Amino acid sequence: MLLIGLVSGLTSYAQIQGTVQAEGGQAVDFATVTLHRASDSVVVKTEFSDAQGAFQMPLPPAGRYRIAASQVGYARAWTDVITLTTETVRLPTLILRPSQNTTLNEVNVVGQKPLYERLADRTVVNVEGSSLTAGNTSLDILARAPGVTVDNNDNLALRGRQNVLVLINGRRQPMTGTELADYLRALPADQLKSIELITNPPAKYDAQGTAGIIAITLRKDQRLGTNGTLQTSYGRSQYGKYTAGATFNNRQKGLNLFGSYNYSNRNGIAMLDIHRDFYAVGPNRQQTLTGSSDQINRMRIGSIAHTTRAGFDYNLSKRTVLGAVVNGQQSRLPGQVGLNQTTLYDAMGRPTDVYNASNRRNYVSPNGAVNLNFKHTFADSTNSPELTADADYARYRTSRLQELSTEYVLTGRTSNVLIGDQQGDLSILSTKADYVRPLAHQSRLEAGAKFSRVSSDNDVVFKLTEGQSTIIDRNRTNRFLYDETITAAYLNWSRTLSKTSLQIGLRAEQTLARGRQTVGDSSFTRHYTQLFPSAAIKQTLNKTHELNLTLSRRINRPSYNQLNPFRIIIDPTTAGSGNPNLRPETSYNLELTHTFKGTFSTGLSYSRTTLPMIGVVQPETDSTVISTNVNLDRQDYYALTLTIPLQPAKWWQMYNNAVFYYSHFVGNLAGTALNKGRPAFNFSSNHTFTFGKGWTGEVNGSFQSGEQYGFLRVRPNGQVTVGMQKSLLERKGTLRLNASDIFFTRKVRAVSSYDNYVERFYQRQDSRVVTLSFSYRFGNDKVAPTRRRTGGAEDEKRRAG
Repeated sequence: MLLIGLVSGLTSYAQIQGTVQAEGGQAVDFATVTLHRASDSVVVKTEFSDAQGAFQMPLPPAGRYRIAASQVGYARAWTDVITLTTETVRLPTLILRPSQNTTLNEVNVVGQKPLYERLADRTVVNVEGSSLTAGNTSLDILARAPGVTVDNNDNLALRGRQNVLVLINGRRQPMTGTELADYLRALPADQLKSIELITNPPAKYDAQGTAGIIAITLRKDQRLGTNGTLQTSYGRSQYGKYTAGATFNNRQKGLNLFGSYNYSNRNGIAMLDIHRDFYAVGPNRQQTLTGSSDQINRMRIGSIAHTTRAGFDYNLSKRTVLGAVVNGQQSRLPGQVGLNQTTLYDAMGRPTDVYNASNRRNYVSPNGAVNLNFKHTFADSTNSPELTADADYARYRTSRLQELSTEYVLTGRTSNVLIGDQQGDLSILSTKADYVRPLAHQSRLEAGAKFSRVSSDNDVVFKLTEGQSTIIDRNRTNRFLYDETITAAYLNWSRTLSKTSLQIGLRAEQTLARGRQTVGDSSFTRHYTQLFPSAAIKQTLNKTHELNLTLSRRINRPSYNQLNPFRIIIDPTTAGSGNPNLRPETSYNLELTHTFKGTFSTGLSYSRTTLPMIGVVQPETDSTVISTNVNLDRQDYYALTLTIPLQPAKWWQMYNNAVFYYSHFVGNLAGTALNKGRPAFNFSSNHTFTFGKGWTGEVNGSFQSGEQYGFLRVRPNGQVTVGMQKSLLERKGTLRLNASDIFFTRKVRAVSSYDNYVERFYQRQDSRVVTLSFSYRFGNDKVAPTRRRTGGAEDEKRRAG
């Protein structure tokens, strides 16, 4: 009854209305209609014309604007400058005239999206078409996005803050850290359409991710008829890196079928050198050296991945669409071989033992997911109420086999072989529904609910062989069962006035989590409900200055593997393990942004995080360490963000982004009190060059200063990447060549310090790669708008790692 009342109470509000026709008077359907500010031509809104050539869009804030219409094969048409207030405006018919060759070239240049766009609440990186995507991975492209960094453990950070929520086509992948990074390495950058960086999301988004959201959208062909894309690439560093893929799309009047397949076979090497000092701590925190060690680690990395996607959108009626998407991936790391040499020293610096170890790993992770989605519009109007619903089911399996062989050179201790066999099974069920309703006085109401259920079962058996004897290692063998249910609901209201936009939202999430280890029969249960308010206000002061203030509360729950106490043996003195005592972190985030002439922006940010989760390497004995995650007491974060796009010449566009920040951590671990912070900054600059005759080029550079992150002090690092591309075969083919990290400066040097332990490490990969790629588009070139779907299992899939 409530839904019927909301629909029947629909109140119309002011709009911009118009029609797009060809010279002969026939309607032009699927024409792209864009609203531009008259002062600087910045795009404010975009719509598409319907089958009758008609379009309509809600009024923007009062001011002076121009409207353009474009379609493939026609020259762009513009209106004169119009002044919009609060009344409905009916535009004269926009006439599109057939383009000549010179005109068509001009339309292509004008209509191309900029590589970077700074919107009111996010930064958008339009990856599609960039020459820097050639043969690169999605992780490579993400690491070059403004304010994004990737640390030595493959953790993503946005503006210097970790624990970011990553969405791919609106859905989160079932992994974090290294496993998420491996997935992104297996996903070719050629498949990306855009990356959105959202630091303060509204209530509609899951509250997960205290540092904000990185939303990745994959390419989906928008052309009518039957069409697709073929692409292949080969890159070379010390080893070869090959990718190939194809997309297919068949879009008819009432049915759209689409699918894609990608294959990658990438080989490389990882190098890590570590020096460790162990101390006894006396009165007044006085340190006495008890021993030290040096490690040299080299690992040959090989990964093979098959990724598939298929689905359809079917129009049940004029206003109702049903869709389904099936995703599948199989990632294999066949025969990874790591060589480790560890030398142990006593307090006087004399060698006490030398380990030579060989670590062989085989990893297979087949997974699949199904999404059913539904969309219904209640009236024939772009301002009609709208209901969407999603149901998701996903199943992820992992099989990790590891064999660590260790020889002891000095002590004469018997060599041993440790074999670990880990099997994991994870299932996710999620449903959600969202309702959007326009209200009177340019207001808008959004409401929704979501339910998700996760079940995880991980079983690991370790066998230790010394000489002729083989036993089950009871200290490492275990089974961990985990179940989690999250129920959520949200309400969001927004209103646009003449110079002011308001948004207020509230999200409630109830969590019930249970975990159990079969060995030792230890278990935990957590049941809590939390509220997550959000608010935003945007004020246009005049045609030059605009202010935007956002506030939100967010949470970051531990991923399932972060809670899993299983051990992964990295080398004879280093193990990785989850922490079943890990608690969720929560944060309040505040950001004030000033925009000058719709182009240059300055942002001030502050956040307070309670129980921040950080990755640490802490001492376990006098010669071994463990890599895990822990909660600290508090993190305070302050940031100044500058966005400076420039155009030094007509053929040269530049986008500069700088983040100056200060993170302060308070906590206690391994008997060491932490109360420390350090100023830091991140700078990125991207240059796009248009040379004519189908030639374009790009140069991207980034620099991360030294920073303090918990107990870790990291030294500066950066990279420079260059690329060129050429359009061929009547613009259907594209040849790209790029070279990444050309100065080989993407290296990590850091120091981790405790009262009883100090670790210094130097890590690098074969990141200097030269890649050549070719892509070819086939089929119809007539463009139609696509319907973007977001599934209901985004949060659970991201945390499944």
